[in-house]
Amino acid sequence: MSRVVILTVSLSVIMLCGLITPVDAAQMTFRTFSQSGVSEDVEIKFQRSVILNYDDGGELADQLRGLKITKTFSADSSDPGVNELRDRMNYFLKNTAYSDAAITDVKIDYDTTLTGRGLNTSIDYKVIVTLSITNHIIRDFSGSSAGLIDMDWRGVTIEGPVVIDVKGVDIEINLPISFIANAAPALYSAVQGTEAEAILNTPLIDASGIKAQPLGNWHFLFDPTGINVDASQFGMSEELAGLVWSSYTMGESSLREGIQTEKEHEATFTTDKTYDLRTIESADAANVFVAGFANVDVLSDSEVFGFSPTAPEGFATTSTGGFPMMIIYGMAGMAAVVGGAVFIISEKKRKKDVGNAQQTGIDPSQLRTAGTSAGSGGYQTNRGESYLAGEDYAQHRSVYDNPQVEEKTAPEEEKKESTKGSMPKGWKPE
Repeated sequence: MSRVVILTVSLSVIMLCGLITPVDAAQMTFRTFSQSGVSEDVEIKFQRSVILNYDDGGELADQLRGLKITKTFSADSSDPGVNELRDRMNYFLKNTAYSDAAITDVKIDYDTTLTGRGLNTSIDYKVIVTLSITNHIIRDFSGSSAGLIDMDWRGVTIEGPVVIDVKGVDIEINLPISFIANAAPALYSAVQGTEAEAILNTPLIDASGIKAQPLGNWHFLFDPTGINVDASQFGMSEELAGLVWSSYTMGESSLREGIQTEKEHEATFTTDKTYDLRTIESADAANVFVAGFANVDVLSDSEVFGFSPTAPEGFATTSTGGFPMMIIYGMAGMAAVVGGAVFIISEKKRKKDVGNAQQTGIDPSQLRTAGTSAGSGGYQTNRGESYLAGEDYAQHRSVYDNPQVEEKTAPEEEKKESTKGSMPKGWKPE
């Protein structure tokens, strides 16, 4: 296999692995100040799209075209059903995730829209759950002993229906088919007892994909900006000033994490026509920000973050914000290697092109010259033409040597020099 093919394949793999999905099925954001006994907020966004295709039309298609229904509301612990959801989440954390973390409060933002079009109908679900979590700090930092943060709670999942009482109306938010039952009864009746019904009963509140990705595969960044002497000049808030931050990110495709692909499920059902139903979710994603320097550890089969207020001595990123010389030298070395490789490849290609070059056209050694004219006056100008050796120059003589316009000869009397001045045409003496 040639170097060109290998290089092309390598670049293709890197580009494919660098793809980032634009919308996430479960997207979690968590910022912790690493202080025990404090409740901190975690936001988890769940999204899913259901698409029903009816290219061949049908009675169901006729009922859905032009239909647009939206259900939007917010709820908190003051609304019946929210505290029940909180208790179910805590039961999951204790008995399934085996985490000591506890959820003290839950807020819900629900937004779902059904849009009927000419060839398909789409239903877009979005449920944002904001959790107040405590007891996630297993141990505080002290002296030379690192603090520990429990992360087993991150895969919270709720099975079955979740009913919230919003202004006296019960609304189920966890199963996609519940919204369909109210917004499009004809579609709800059509999918009963089919594979499509099973797909539509898959819960929305499901962060198991975030738990399935080991913390060791997440991308790590360390930000010492908060302790930089110039931090105040950049408008940093008081709660962030004076702290260093570690961030762990999950969800980007890479050779280590694997290529993140959409989650798709398809099914067909038949009434008057055969209809195709598909659900789409993008790959899960998460961002965790820890106050202090954090690294991944395992404690009794549980994944945790170990943290300390500052980075260990000799860590690549300095506390003053200066760029480490080790990284500078490494980048310079890589640039030199790449530059050398490009030079070598270019030089080999040049030599190959020179070696394969062939003379085309007329060989200069077969040309001869012949003078055609010489200028006169203060400057001497020699003019000439080229012709092939062995041929008669007369056959190729320039056509410009022969007059192209017939010369006219003036009468003898006009050739004589006149001693009289010229007068205007038609002038007569008075």
